[in-house]
Amino acid sequence: MVALARKTLIYEWRRFLPAIVAVGFAGLLQLLQAALVLGIFGSASVYITGSSADLWAGYPGTQSVNLGRPIDTGVEMRLLMDPAVTKVEPFHWVDADWRGPNDTGGVSVFVSGIDARPDSMMFAHALPATLRARLNEPDAVIVDRADLGSLGVSVGDTAVINGHRVRVVGVSSGLRALGGVNVVASLATARELDTDPTNANRMTYFVAKVNDPDKADEIAQRLRGSNTFGNYDVWTAHDFARRSQFYWMFDTGAGAGVLFLAGIVFLVGAVITSQTLVAAVIGSIREYATLNALGVGVGALRKVVMEQAFWVGALGLIGSAVLGALFFFFARSRSVPVELNPIATIGCLLLGMGLAIVSGLAAMRSLRRADPATLLR
Repeated sequence: MVALARKTLIYEWRRFLPAIVAVGFAGLLQLLQAALVLGIFGSASVYITGSSADLWAGYPGTQSVNLGRPIDTGVEMRLLMDPAVTKVEPFHWVDADWRGPNDTGGVSVFVSGIDARPDSMMFAHALPATLRARLNEPDAVIVDRADLGSLGVSVGDTAVINGHRVRVVGVSSGLRALGGVNVVASLATARELDTDPTNANRMTYFVAKVNDPDKADEIAQRLRGSNTFGNYDVWTAHDFARRSQFYWMFDTGAGAGVLFLAGIVFLVGAVITSQTLVAAVIGSIREYATLNALGVGVGALRKVVMEQAFWVGALGLIGSAVLGALFFFFARSRSVPVELNPIATIGCLLLGMGLAIVSGLAAMRSLRRADPATLLR
């Protein structure tokens, strides 16, 4: 029966081609949608994932890294007092308004004030040491290459942030932010751009490196909860990144829209695929009736239909995986925020196979017409 299912697909491929295309197209949409979701919402934590720090200390209850509030500088001393902490750096966040040399209007930007030393932790994965060194120049800033158009500048141009003139000394990749444009500056420049005088001697976060990253959870638990050095909390980099991504994905309502769209894609694909498989089964109903007359039970015929559904799903998903890889690399080359991990990829492929199986179950109902009596008509 399995051989019969494969041979039917080969010799009747024109009947099954629309179903294969439907499964492949639905799988492709799921993969691209997952890549966009992970890429877009993943950019909410680019400050964390793009850095090499193991711990983040910030204001208690902070839901996302972009919602941080200033904390006392005494927190830095508290972190350094722990024997497991080997290095601590400040991170100064400033919400600002950008005015470029061209007529682009005001642009909302997020200024990230970081330590400009070559071995600093902030944006260690996004800023090479030579590029980071340029931040030591007065009023120097770095932006993402993909944001040059929206900012209306090129490397070497000047702009105005919160009424203060700055100069773009370089561009990098992997700095794009969610909900705004990320601008990287030195700590000294960030202090000058901060219009709130109460934040002059306060930082938004302190990031730390520990001697054993595997014990980061234990160290974070030990460091939190002391009011002697101010009101603060400590998270591991992994937990804080996930916290920021979940906030944008679920608490902002954007995630619900994505899940709704995924459900629509699955339902549309299931309807098209099931109708195509039903038509293919009905088109071969006389052959199934002949097999039934020769003693092949309805249960065996159902297995044939399910085998056909499996192969339709497998062929469709192979095509969607190949096309998805091509679209993925094309999107990355155009600075589109896309990201895929093995779990998401396997989940999308399993969902596509589930679509084919559900369609096969719907097509099995057509076997009720495979009555040998139909051969006499």
